[in-house]
Amino acid sequence: MDALLIFGGLIALMLTGMPISIALGLTVLGFLFTMTTVPIDTVALKLFTGIEKFEIMAIPFFILAGNFLTHGGVARRMINFATAMVGHWHGGLGLAGVIACALFAAVSGSSPATVVAIGTIILPAMVKQGFPERFGAGVITTSGALGILIPPSIVMVMYAVATSGMQVTGPNGEIVSSASVGQLFIAGVVPGLLLATLLGLTTWWRARKHNYPRQPRASWQERWIAFRKAIWGLLLIIIVIGGIYTGVFTPTEAAAMSAVYAFVIAVWVYKDLKLSDVPKVLLSSANMSAMLLYIITNAVLFSFLMTHEEIPQALGAWMVSTGLSWWMFLIAVNIILLAAGNFMEPSSIVLIMAPILFPVAVKLGIDPVHFGIMIVVNMEVGMCHPPVGLNLYVASGITKMGITELTIAVMPWLLTMLGFLLLITYVPQVTLFLPRLLGMM
Repeated sequence: MDALLIFGGLIALMLTGMPISIALGLTVLGFLFTMTTVPIDTVALKLFTGIEKFEIMAIPFFILAGNFLTHGGVARRMINFATAMVGHWHGGLGLAGVIACALFAAVSGSSPATVVAIGTIILPAMVKQGFPERFGAGVITTSGALGILIPPSIVMVMYAVATSGMQVTGPNGEIVSSASVGQLFIAGVVPGLLLATLLGLTTWWRARKHNYPRQPRASWQERWIAFRKAIWGLLLIIIVIGGIYTGVFTPTEAAAMSAVYAFVIAVWVYKDLKLSDVPKVLLSSANMSAMLLYIITNAVLFSFLMTHEEIPQALGAWMVSTGLSWWMFLIAVNIILLAAGNFMEPSSIVLIMAPILFPVAVKLGIDPVHFGIMIVVNMEVGMCHPPVGLNLYVASGITKMGITELTIAVMPWLLTMLGFLLLITYVPQVTLFLPRLLGMM
């Protein structure tokens, strides 16, 4: 009954068009003050302590780094490098777009930022070369989703924050700890590269089928020049992932390092960003960070209410008692998350659903790292399908295409992503191979 009241109130407020963060806060406050005896000072304390976690500091730094890179010419140099390598293949510019999105994803941590940075440069070039606009929009919209799967990833940080500190028990009653940001980052490498490969194959196959334009093969000297110009941006990938794996710094410290590094190469190495433009980048980053932190604060309060009413534990016990197997549970989770993607953006979904589903997953013997990556892939798919797919709206702003037309355009790549989701869901070795190999699990 408590669960019905809480979720009924939340859905009712969301249907009014109220922002999700405010709907979360009002639902929690309304229930706590009318249905429980929780002191008001406890609520106030939770609001402040909810964003005191060290991992959360990574979010504004990754956002800042992504904004510096977007304005600093890094994306253009990555596109030139990718084009020099694969431009002579069928659909060369489209393949270059997939590779450039994967490279930019490895330094930005945000899908919309990847779509903007790569799409604004490569889409006009594709149309000019004779590619159908729908083809280019489909490639960039879906490949941009790699921004939250290839580390660093803001959504992975949010999953780690949403599940950290939870006391959960495994199928044999043992205490299971939640996944760390570092584990999730390393676990995302193989799935990210695999999805980039599958999207590239889809692009190549469609381009070959319809005989889309190819570019002249670049010489090895041209490829070397393109690589040399892009090297400063590519080095950031090594700094972030290498630094975390070797233990030189934590993921949060890696985020701070990436922001400083991105500032230096944008302003003083590439010189595409003027010092007079830096305040605008800082303000834009602060606005986005404040929005996400406000959502996190209210989501932490919502998680506190769930824990206080023991709803996740009751849900887990009920599912185990009904004999629900782990594979049936994963089907249900995929359906719930994909359905939620029709109405909510990824940050809110992860922060609301992860604390509820995580204890149940652990109770059924599902690895926390595998479960986290599966949720991230669901969020990727959600960003590319209507009506609230963030990447669709970003791509619509770039291409001036309607959402319906874009939905048709992304369909071949979206089907590829759904097939990939099934693979990640039921073959956990794809996710867990690298962390285990590196001794992180």
